Amino acid sequence: MNQEILSVSELTLQIKNRLETLFPQVKIQGEISNCKRHGSGHIYLTLKDEGAQIPAVIWKTTASRLAATLKDGMKVVAEGRLEVYPPSGRYQLICTSVTEAGQGALQQAFAELLQKLAKAGYFSAERKKSIPALPETIGLITSPTGAVIEDMSNVLERRFPAAKVLLYPVRVQGTGAAEEVASGIAFFNTTKKKQHRPEVIIVARGGGSLEDLQAFNGELVANAIYHSKIPVISAVGHETDLTIADMVADLRAGTPSIAAELAVPDTLELLRNISNLQSRQERLLMAKLEGTERHVYSICSSYAFNRPPLQMQQFHERLDSLVARMSRTITSTYSQRVQHFVSVKQQLGLLDYRKTLERGYVLVRKEGKFITSANKLQPSDGIDLMFHDGIKPAVISS
Repeated sequence: MNQEILSVSELTLQIKNRLETLFPQVKIQGEISNCKRHGSGHIYLTLKDEGAQIPAVIWKTTASRLAATLKDGMKVVAEGRLEVYPPSGRYQLICTSVTEAGQGALQQAFAELLQKLAKAGYFSAERKKSIPALPETIGLITSPTGAVIEDMSNVLERRFPAAKVLLYPVRVQGTGAAEEVASGIAFFNTTKKKQHRPEVIIVARGGGSLEDLQAFNGELVANAIYHSKIPVISAVGHETDLTIADMVADLRAGTPSIAAELAVPDTLELLRNISNLQSRQERLLMAKLEGTERHVYSICSSYAFNRPPLQMQQFHERLDSLVARMSRTITSTYSQRVQHFVSVKQQLGLLDYRKTLERGYVLVRKEGKFITSANKLQPSDGIDLMFHDGIKPAVISS
């Protein structure tokens, strides 16, 4: 019997069809090696164990959604489909998701603790405390470096510069992070110094993988937030991240910047409200004065009071005295409100950074971000020097 003679392409095509049909979706665990990210954004790597290895590809769209940064030696669980690549005659795994090995255990621990705390009432809306409308002092528990502290400082300075911010620096991931966060909450709650006790606490960090956020998914931080007598705003990760700390906190913010906005009022809005209240009070006083004058005029015009001239004269004198006293009261009240408004406006003006620049200071900005340390500048870096009356470009020479 003559066996059909196949071309290399025909045989490869048959193998491709059968293999891809047989393994449309697989999940494997292995160690990463030869991991390379091309300029196109695709990631090429090899998954291996003690007995075998398989090439794998992560296309750009999938790579952009990965929570962890892949590197050689990392143990991962990859999910995807098998594909045969005819030009090289090899098969490879096209990954649709890649997670660090052990993520499943973290998810299980998360679910178990979630159920335990829910039964204990940690997430009950009835126990959550309201956030103060006008806090004088804000306690901030986060890393002292990075974009989070910079973004929150900018928001607080813009919205309500009169508030004092107390930073309790902590590690936000890794060994000891949960202990430091819990210690920060306890410090603000137990300190005997009034100037160190805030009206609201913000616990914040940037986004990350489930493992990165583990400090905020543990019972230690959950207990610290639950027993805090001071209201706690949690801003852990991005809006899509949800930690146990977020659920126990009195208020959850999608991002650290949003947490800063929720913690303080807008100064401009406060000034507008003060102005509206002042105008309203003036209108009420004038209406009351006009009503009183009409009432007095009605009494004075009545027949009973027109008969005795002496009584009429007495009422005129009382009316003049009442009008004078009310005028003084209106003038005094109005002056007090104006002085208070001017005082508040002057205090807010003292906090304007431009006043500092007028004294000879300069702000340094690189690529739209303010530079607070010389270590962040390199030779030939282009910068902007912001004076009180304008901006000048400059270049770092050495």
